[in-house]
Amino acid sequence: MTTSVPPPSFPRNATDRTILALEAFLPYRLTRLTDAISRKFSQAYRARLGLTRPEWRTLATLGQFGTMTATDIGAHSSMHKTKVSRAVASLEERRWLLREPDAQDRRVERLTLSRVGQKAYEDMVPVAHGFETRLLARMEPEERAALLTGLEALERAALED
Repeated sequence: MTTSVPPPSFPRNATDRTILALEAFLPYRLTRLTDAISRKFSQAYRARLGLTRPEWRTLATLGQFGTMTATDIGAHSSMHKTKVSRAVASLEERRWLLREPDAQDRRVERLTLSRVGQKAYEDMVPVAHGFETRLLARMEPEERAALLTGLEALERAALED
């Protein structure tokens, strides 16, 4: 006897609590959506600057906050320290990032964008805003408002202790 397996896009009875229908499971849906949006946006910064996702996040974080440590970058951008380390090394190799030892603790380095790195960041800001604007424009105003309100509520629920 063979069992018919529904196609991946068709949720098997999502209300049946004895199975986990990934297609209806909120964390899975958010991950799929995040990956899809991130892949589409990566086309813009990869084509324009040849950056990987960790390099873009590092560039964006330093562009937003200025001087930071690699630990601070990882915490803000939710990246593992090895990804931050590789991104920092790559941006430094491009001469987009400068390292300076911390005056109090020589084991810590203060990272900041060079003039070239700052220019790259400034060039990408309108690209990022344009991508976001085009994405949100595909939604009705009420849907946009509901999405942003819902995201704030999810962030509070998931990130509060």
